[in-house]
Amino acid sequence: MGCFSCFDGGRKEQRKEEERLASAEARAKAAEAAQKRQEQFEQSAAGRAARAQMQAAAKQSANSNNGGPVLKWQMG
Repeated sequence: MGCFSCFDGGRKEQRKEEERLASAEARAKAAEAAQKRQEQFEQSAAGRAARAQMQAAAKQSANSNNGGPVLKWQMG
């Protein structure tokens, strides 16, 4: 009876390959769905507001003190 396990080797490899392909297909579908959700969010009012807020923060950051001291003391 122990010899029957040798005959299943090809089937196991085929099943592994089918599972690998199914997994890759599931990942691709998930990535496509995530991309679609991202595009829908960017087109929504909330997405536009988030983008405007990020742009304002980037603009403020660009106009910051560029790493200089926050407080400047004048002696005199």
